[in-house]
Amino acid sequence: MNTSAEKSQTLGSAGRMPALFLGHGNPMNAITENPYRDAWLALGKTLPRPKAILCISAHWQTNGTQLCVAEHPETIHDFGGFPPQLFAQQYPAPGAPQYAESICNLLPTGTITPTLNWGLDHGAWTILQSLFPAADIPVLQLSLDTKLDFAAHFTLATQLASLREQGIMIIGSGNIVHNLSQLNFQGGTYDWAVTFDNYIKVALETNDDEALIEIVRAGDSSKLSVPTIEHYLPLLYIAAVRHASDQMRFFNETFDLGALSMRSVIYH
Repeated sequence: MNTSAEKSQTLGSAGRMPALFLGHGNPMNAITENPYRDAWLALGKTLPRPKAILCISAHWQTNGTQLCVAEHPETIHDFGGFPPQLFAQQYPAPGAPQYAESICNLLPTGTITPTLNWGLDHGAWTILQSLFPAADIPVLQLSLDTKLDFAAHFTLATQLASLREQGIMIIGSGNIVHNLSQLNFQGGTYDWAVTFDNYIKVALETNDDEALIEIVRAGDSSKLSVPTIEHYLPLLYIAAVRHASDQMRFFNETFDLGALSMRSVIYH
């Protein structure tokens, strides 16, 4: 049986940082006992230590792609109606402004705009505090440009792939199925949610980029599973930076409240 150190060495053995998509779901997952957080904590013990983390969260959408380059990014509590314990959470990771220029230079001039007007929203810190609880790894957050379609997001993301070879771990945070209007508190999962989640599972297993981009191929299940696009988009960024020699595996392959797919994937 491999020790955590041996697993970490395996994940980082090619000199390439892993790329991860995590279904984050309810913000309370960050501070309660639940299987999703348990999986994040366990995964964190096996990950190599990156020089920095580039996080793409469902919860930062802007006009144009922006990169938060604050030296000390604030912990943003961008939600309401939760207990004080959640608002008290802080993730004081340093920023990584020293990497901003090299990231921006990967794309045509003006594609990415550095900004100080953000921090780490709950799509970022709720998972990072389990993966890297010491909060000592520099973090940058990249926004989702509201003007881009799925194909344009994917194309932009492919140009970030070389960051993995430079010691930067790329993490996307959202949910493959995310329909808050259809949450089921009585238990059970909707057939349409299972159908779409399985469609994406197969697309990832077969590296079918067109299927990931053209989700209308999944039929009506795509409309109910992705009523708004922001929680789905981070998955495209992670699929776009995979390497031909990567191994892929899924984890947290379950649903929360019937309409939130917690399916997560790691490429390493």
